[in-house]
Amino acid sequence: MKRKQFEDYLRSGTANNITVGLLATIGLICGAKSFTGTMISLVEYCFIPEKLTHPVNRQRYCTPNKRYIMPEAEFYAEAYAPANPEFQRDNFLPTKATRLRIIPPSNPDKALWGLASVFFLGGAYGLSKAREWRLVQLMPSVREEIRSNWLISKLWYGLRLHKEAYSAQLDYEFHQWTENRRVRTAQLSQMTPQELAIFQEQVRLRAEAEARVQLQQATGQPAAALPGQSTQDIANPGDKVEGSSQETLQQNIAGSLHPSEALALNTLQALARADSSTALVAAPGSGKSVTLNYLIEKILADSPNADIWVISAKNDSFCGLREKERVIVFDQENPDLAKEVIDSFYTDYKKRKQLPETKRESLPPLILILDDWLVIADQLSKHYSDWNYGGKLLDVLLIGREFNTKFIASLQSFNLAALGIEKMDAQTRMCLNLLLLGNRYIKNEREQESYGVLELILNRGDIIPGKQEREQIKSKYQSVKAVSYQNLRPVMIASVGGFVVALMPKLSNKAKPIASEQEYLDRVYELEFNLSQTHHHQQKPLSEVAKKIYEYFQNVKNKTPKTLRDLKKADRLLGYSDQKLIDGLAELLKAHKINSDGNDNYSLPDW
Repeated sequence: MKRKQFEDYLRSGTANNITVGLLATIGLICGAKSFTGTMISLVEYCFIPEKLTHPVNRQRYCTPNKRYIMPEAEFYAEAYAPANPEFQRDNFLPTKATRLRIIPPSNPDKALWGLASVFFLGGAYGLSKAREWRLVQLMPSVREEIRSNWLISKLWYGLRLHKEAYSAQLDYEFHQWTENRRVRTAQLSQMTPQELAIFQEQVRLRAEAEARVQLQQATGQPAAALPGQSTQDIANPGDKVEGSSQETLQQNIAGSLHPSEALALNTLQALARADSSTALVAAPGSGKSVTLNYLIEKILADSPNADIWVISAKNDSFCGLREKERVIVFDQENPDLAKEVIDSFYTDYKKRKQLPETKRESLPPLILILDDWLVIADQLSKHYSDWNYGGKLLDVLLIGREFNTKFIASLQSFNLAALGIEKMDAQTRMCLNLLLLGNRYIKNEREQESYGVLELILNRGDIIPGKQEREQIKSKYQSVKAVSYQNLRPVMIASVGGFVVALMPKLSNKAKPIASEQEYLDRVYELEFNLSQTHHHQQKPLSEVAKKIYEYFQNVKNKTPKTLRDLKKADRLLGYSDQKLIDGLAELLKAHKINSDGNDNYSLPDW
């Protein structure tokens, strides 16, 4: 209310200023008028010699410099009678002045003008001070009201942001619930009746275990007590299992350390069957290699004709893929082979994108496995600074699931930027399945832990947005970590639609053989005894000029056939002679990297 009065008072300032200015102007005019003219009658006199009797002579004698003026009242007063300033004894000038004329007053109201000036100037000053005094009186209450309104507006803005965040959280949780339901439905639909029965039994046992824990917390029973059993009953030495019965019980419980192992196994199967890409993040000693082999094994079990390529820093078997020449061991000094595999994989993926929708459903899985990708990606970025492998992985990540194409990247730290995908924001990360492992293990007779990756994401709001969900996952993680720490078994945190925290089951590190016995014998014969010309030899690495020409074809924007003249204009090929360029083209033609129409026109096969 005070603020409204203050604003109204401010808006009336123009009229007040006009009034003050008008009064001040009138006062100044009256003041100036009071200082002009005279308000009394004046007498003009002259000392005329007595000898001059003629009027004309008397008039001529009183020149302007001999005329004097004084107030009329003083002229006739004896005390103020004018004396001749030039009077001398025996002089001819008289001592008494002769009045010439009376000058009437020019400003008889001079005092009134002065009073009017004082009145108007005083009114202007008083009106200005009164306005200033009123503003000073209103200022504290107005300032307090403005502060209160500011606080109210801030509270309202905070409530609005909280409402928007709460709505976004509800939408996200609903999306997670929908995605979890979709994934669970997909998992159940892929199970056989026997697997479904086992899964239902595992869910029942897990529900019973959670119910027992809640009952123990509510009733205060010890963890080892059965319903209706007291502490004295537990301490009774006669109520114990001995001998062979104890061994039998230990064998029954040795296979499972935690109820979440079945959930972990189902999650791994869901990741293997998922049509979206996966990032497997685990520090050394966390069971990363065993888990990766299990995923490959499940993929090949479900889809024996899956097209899988592996780029790794280790010469492992990867469930027999090495024997099928599908494993590329990365060489830092010669990384061209790894680059060619990625380009070939992306070329096959682009061919799938050209297929009509009716032919996509029957496509076998096309999978690229990037093992120890942090080291490999760093070296590829140094060798091929203008080669954008991250854009290709981003294309596969966002759209590849529609064409049964994906990649599985194995990382040793939670640095998803190492994938080369520059725009790895929260929305893009939701398209990527996460599988993170942590463990306590013994190496060189020393205990080591690798839970850092798991505990890192538990405190990141961009990975697990909901605070309540993060607290729930932390609580589950702490309970599973205790079992993992005691039994040297890895802990899993996976994101397949929703987040899953579970203890990893005991996976076998031995993969099932891929080829049949006859295929294996044929392969041994081909490698050891078949020395014919049809035997496949490893291709000779490309020369430096051939690599430069091939990079030029891959990075050129205009996808039209190129000639030798076009190659000579390229910046990366400056300094090479015509003969070297021709030899490089011939080398690429022999390796089937480029095509030629026979008229000095060259192009890539996919142009």
